[in-house]
Amino acid sequence: MTHDAAEGATRSSASRQVRVAWGVLAVFLLVWTVFEAAKYGGWVIVAAVLGVIAPDLSFLAGVGAPGPHRHGQLPRRAVPVYNLLHRPAVPFVVMLTCLIPESQGLAVSLFTFGLAWMHHVASDRAFGFGLRTPEGWQR
Repeated sequence: MTHDAAEGATRSSASRQVRVAWGVLAVFLLVWTVFEAAKYGGWVIVAAVLGVIAPDLSFLAGVGAPGPHRHGQLPRRAVPVYNLLHRPAVPFVVMLTCLIPESQGLAVSLFTFGLAWMHHVASDRAFGFGLRTPEGWQR
């Protein structure tokens, strides 16, 4: 995608069916996250909130980035962090850490954190926000 073609792009070109499927998954994950947070309370609620906002903390990697960038464009140095934190496999791996025997004290919090993070990724995809190009534009 050239810079001119990407300049106005703010949403993905995923089909309606794909976006609806992501939306259904996002709703399911939200209900599950709220259930886990309500069931266990305490630090699990904190983990759920952090899981929802953590992927967008990648925007902080672009603070003070040299060079101009346009509205809707992520600074180049923030793109790798943003793309890594917005891939579904990463929160899935976090969710799997609850299976490690040494993590039993943190298992529910880690699982709920990953669940909320996955909800964030699914919601972004449902609303048409996907990964970024190396130049920082939506794909």
